[in-house]
Amino acid sequence: MSKVRLGPDGVHIFDRDSGTNVLLDEIVPPRDRWTFSPRQVSIALTNACDLECTHCYASKIPARLDVESVKQWMLELDGAGCFGVGFGGGEPMLYPKIQELCQFGSAHTNLAITMTSHGHRLSVPLVEALKSSVNFLRISMDGVHQTYEKIRGRSFLSLLEKLSLIKGQIPFGINYVVNESTIVDLMRAAEIAEEFQAKELLLLPEAAHGRGNAVTQQTLTQLSDWIGSYRGSLQLSISSAHSELVRNQPPLPSESEEIAFAHIDANGILKRCSFDSDGQIISDKGVVHAFNKLIEERESA
Repeated sequence: MSKVRLGPDGVHIFDRDSGTNVLLDEIVPPRDRWTFSPRQVSIALTNACDLECTHCYASKIPARLDVESVKQWMLELDGAGCFGVGFGGGEPMLYPKIQELCQFGSAHTNLAITMTSHGHRLSVPLVEALKSSVNFLRISMDGVHQTYEKIRGRSFLSLLEKLSLIKGQIPFGINYVVNESTIVDLMRAAEIAEEFQAKELLLLPEAAHGRGNAVTQQTLTQLSDWIGSYRGSLQLSISSAHSELVRNQPPLPSESEEIAFAHIDANGILKRCSFDSDGQIISDKGVVHAFNKLIEERESA
C-alpha cells in the first residue's frame, strides 16, 4: 500500500515494497494540509556492538530500547505520515528482539523497514527470517581487504560471504565512510557492490564526531572527481552535509531537515540527527509529542 505526504514540494507518494518515490510538484497543497512528521526516522535500538571501528561516532554507554515502546512509536509514526524507520545502533542484530520488531512493522504498519548493520552476524536462518519483513538492508563496508580489516578488525572475505547470503534475497546497499584511507579503494568497493547486486552506494564523508575526524578537502576533491567519472549501475547517494556532490539525489528542495529526518537514540531521546547532543525525551505522551516539542524548541531558539 502506497503512502502519501503533502508538503512544500507538492504531493510525495511512496511505495515501500518497490521503493518507488513519485513527486507530483504541479500543485503545492496549502500549508495547513502539510504532513507534519519526520519522513524517515532512524532508531538506535542498542548501543552494543561487537566491533571497534576506528571512526565510530556511536555512544559507548550501555543502553537498549524497550521493544514495546518501539512498537508503539512505530504505530504513531505510521499514523502521522512517516514513510519509514531504519534500525541501527550500535549493531541492531545484537538486539534480542530484532526479528520481532521487523515483523511487527511489516505486519502492523505501512512503514518501510530498513536496517544498518556491519553484516557479520548474518546467517542463513536470520536472512530467511528477515527477508519477508525488511525492505532494505544497509551494510557498512569501509575500504576493501586490508583497509577494511584495519578499520573494522574483521575478515573482509568473511564479509563477502555474508553478502552472498543476502544477494537476491533482501534488497541492500553499501554504506561507505570516505576518508583518506578508504578513498583509494572506492572503485573496487563499487565493483564488489555491483557483483553482489547491491542497489545503492551511500557515501559518508567522515565527520568529526566520536572517534571520527573530519574528512580533508583533498579527499572531498578526490571523491567529487570519482563521482563525476562513475559509470556503474549503482545509485549513488551521499550524506546531507555534502549533498552538492551527488546530483541525482531525489530533490525535495523546500523540505526542511527537521521534517525530513529524525533520530531516536538508545536512551529514548528524539533528536534531529544522530550527531546531536540534545533532544527531547520521549515520554508517555508519545513520539509525535516529542517531535512537536523538538520543533517548537528549535523555532524559538
